[in-house]
Amino acid sequence: METRPYGINDWARTVVLILISIVMVFPVYWMVMTAIKPLDEWLKYPPVWFTLRPTLDCFRSILGVLDKPIDFGNPGQAAAVPAILKGLFVSVSATFISMGAGSMAAYSISRFRIGGNFLPLFILSARMFPPIAVVLPLLVMYSNVGAIDSYWGLIVAYAGFTLPFSVWMMKSFIDDVPRAIEEAAIIEGMGNFEVFYKVTLPIVKTGILVTALFIFILNWSEFLVAFTMCYDRVETAPVFLASLFSAVCGTLYGPQAAMGLIIVIPVVIFGYLIQEHLARGFTFGALKR
Repeated sequence: METRPYGINDWARTVVLILISIVMVFPVYWMVMTAIKPLDEWLKYPPVWFTLRPTLDCFRSILGVLDKPIDFGNPGQAAAVPAILKGLFVSVSATFISMGAGSMAAYSISRFRIGGNFLPLFILSARMFPPIAVVLPLLVMYSNVGAIDSYWGLIVAYAGFTLPFSVWMMKSFIDDVPRAIEEAAIIEGMGNFEVFYKVTLPIVKTGILVTALFIFILNWSEFLVAFTMCYDRVETAPVFLASLFSAVCGTLYGPQAAMGLIIVIPVVIFGYLIQEHLARGFTFGALKR
């Protein structure tokens, strides 16, 4: 098979793609470099594009793995591990609740037209309000029921905010499941919930994993609600990241960059575990027979 020679358009397209890739990857590169730079290179001018003195002091300091964490002037800098564990617990719990309720709601809307055309739009409208406009009334309500700075309060808030996404994404996957399969299962004697649990959900497994990844990212990276609702007992990773400020050194760019890389790790691990389902999940139902 003959291959045509590279033309001017091909070279131009390649150069454009390389430039776009550099622009997209550079922030990640700079965050990695900042995380491993020593203190005196954070704000050095001209900038140190590639450090010749790499160190893991920032990681070890915020994780508290040293007997005496590096003193950047912030006494609470070694509290990253509790914040990460608390954030994981809240995010995973809220993701399970959002996915469970969203899958059942999506199935009801898709198969039984519950609420007609109004209910799906009403559910989606919950995401059309500015977050700060929703947080303030929620803060007043939580104050009355004693849910401020509590795990269950933050989990319920996260599940409620991400429920519209789980409903709409799961509905799009369930719509692509042939009704004939479910009707055959009903003829065999299954009830509606049994059909949903044993027939429909296994078919849309890839869609569930893709939606769960998306919902988890939203919960894991959420800042405003956690910052407003919690102040002492519950602290998530983004809130801890924002607290890395020192009266001595100013903004702790090194620890912030190290914490940013640590925050990315759970999402990368989750995505890696379900990578074989991602491509199929994103294209599920794209081809109609």
